[in-house]
Amino acid sequence: MRTILVWYQSGGPFIVPLLLLGVASLLLLAERIVGIVIRSRIHARPFMEKVISLVRSGKLDEALQVCANHKAALADLGLVILRSRTRDEHDLVSVAESATLTMIPELSRRLAWLPTLAIVAGLLGLLGAVANLHDSLMGAGGGGGSLATSVAFALRPLGVGVLTAIPLVAGHALLVSESQRLAGQLDEFSVRLVNALVDRPDVRLGHRN
Repeated sequence: MRTILVWYQSGGPFIVPLLLLGVASLLLLAERIVGIVIRSRIHARPFMEKVISLVRSGKLDEALQVCANHKAALADLGLVILRSRTRDEHDLVSVAESATLTMIPELSRRLAWLPTLAIVAGLLGLLGAVANLHDSLMGAGGGGGSLATSVAFALRPLGVGVLTAIPLVAGHALLVSESQRLAGQLDEFSVRLVNALVDRPDVRLGHRN
């Protein structure tokens, strides 16, 4: 921990832009985590089973109320489909597909920026390392004389860049996994809800999850 603190305190002129990039990246990561958590804050399996059961029992108003009581992507999808008030399968499928296509981009919004920012952090750290090594060998900063001291000074911004990139890469993988899981739940719920509304046998996709 002390070594990392030294990197930030005396890592050369590239530490400040790395810090700014790190703060902006972490804010973006936190915003995406909160966004996806909010959209998926529901016990998916019990929720789907309850709504499907109510619909198959002809209790559409109660099913609508269950969906209205939750603020999550699955509940929003249920509201859109149930409020269509149609029993035509083609129309129901169109409504479900349109609603799903509207929600999926919201889940994956700005996720592509996370690996990009991770790469930028690594490259910026590498550039800082080159600049520090050059200045140190030329006697302009690094406070040293030996090659080992110059290399150690040069590696500080590179270390900060890698340290910035690690949570971004890990966070991106987590968010992609969660968004794909939620997208799968939306697909399953839409298919099963349409089947229930047209009185077709239930198909439990992904029932082992």
